[in-house]
Amino acid sequence: MTEKLLRIGTTYIPISNVEQSSDWYINKLGAELSYKDEDKAILNFANQSIFLVRSNENQSSNFIDIYGNERFSLTFEVNGLNALEAIHRDFIEKEIRVDEIEDRGHSGRNFVFYDLDGNKFDVWSELSPSFKEKYLIYNET
Repeated sequence: MTEKLLRIGTTYIPISNVEQSSDWYINKLGAELSYKDEDKAILNFANQSIFLVRSNENQSSNFIDIYGNERFSLTFEVNGLNALEAIHRDFIEKEIRVDEIEDRGHSGRNFVFYDLDGNKFDVWSELSPSFKEKYLIYNET
């Protein structure tokens, strides 16, 4: 096989209320609404299409690792520690549930935030080298 997967185009996130969740993602994270009906909303942000799909109660995109820790399934990237600290402050001001910025022993820093349904997401202070090269983004401090 000579073809290979090139990128992730869409991520599906389970939510309980399409109207409330789509408003939250638009107002808190700056997503752009592309489509909405009673069962789903299609949002564009972070260079990706995000489908918010109405699901049964107590569903989330989180999972439990082998040590019993609840984990996130998505990591968003920002350009540098200053950007990470700024978005962390912004999320707090917008009353988004966030954890503290942490050092996980690899380059950069991270923090976790949650949506209305408890879906857990990570934010990392390091942009992927291929993304930086493609979009000519330079390091921020």
